[in-house]
Amino acid sequence: MKNKPLRKPDWLKVRFSAGDRFTAIDRYHRRQGLNSVCRSAACPNQGECWSRGTATFMILGNVCTRSCRFCNVSSATPGSVDPAEPRKVAQAIAELDLTHAVITSVTRDDLTDGGAQQFVHTVREIRNRAPRCRIELLIPDLQGDQNSLTTILSYAPDILGHNLETVPRLYPQVRPEAIYERSLKLLRRVADSTPLIIRKSGLMLGMGETRQELLQSLEDLHRAGCQIITLGQYLAPTRDHVAVERYLPPAEFAELKTLAEEIGFDHVESGPLVRSSYHAEEQLHSRTAKQSQGK
Repeated sequence: MKNKPLRKPDWLKVRFSAGDRFTAIDRYHRRQGLNSVCRSAACPNQGECWSRGTATFMILGNVCTRSCRFCNVSSATPGSVDPAEPRKVAQAIAELDLTHAVITSVTRDDLTDGGAQQFVHTVREIRNRAPRCRIELLIPDLQGDQNSLTTILSYAPDILGHNLETVPRLYPQVRPEAIYERSLKLLRRVADSTPLIIRKSGLMLGMGETRQELLQSLEDLHRAGCQIITLGQYLAPTRDHVAVERYLPPAEFAELKTLAEEIGFDHVESGPLVRSSYHAEEQLHSRTAKQSQGK
């Protein structure tokens, strides 16, 4: 018998906002058959972000080959890769006049390159159609394949993100097909090979991690060359997913932001509703401003 889920606190209850920008982005997704992690992962910030003209496009379909127990994206045998997908995404970005685009994907362990070529085709199309747009990629671990990572880095995205998601003790329960150290190595390789590309990662909190484990993971990420970190509350999509062990209050997220800044991250986005791409453009502006001031 499953335990009764914890009651969601008031600070996690968001009012769904919409408007002309929301309608335009929603229409593009439906008309062009585009996928968005905003919708597929049931992000609580979809209304806010789309209303502000920000969206995270998800390439390589909407079916994942892994079965992470925190994620709302469907897990099954995926279909073939759509060769027109990069063009559709780039066209949407250009016509919506986005200045900062976040591109992520499902994990495709069925592909020999983990989907690296689809990422570079998408970057190339965006650069051709929207040359002023900054490009942020949020990539899977590519099963540790260095050639696939090199392929993506050769197209020099402005930001390269890869989420650690949780502390190593919880990986067997939360991310059984992922490897904590493999994710850290990916970020280290980016820092060592292409230091001008900004590195970013994220952790979800409230799945049973201890404060000591969390701080250790933050130290690990900083040593791996991660510069921007996002900390947000884990929200179980359904009762079949990993249960929420604790809802962290906003004051605790503020405290964690201070601790992460003391560790040395260039920018820390920390709050109950924070997700990887939440305020992504502002994160970059904040980091750039701090760097220019020598902080």
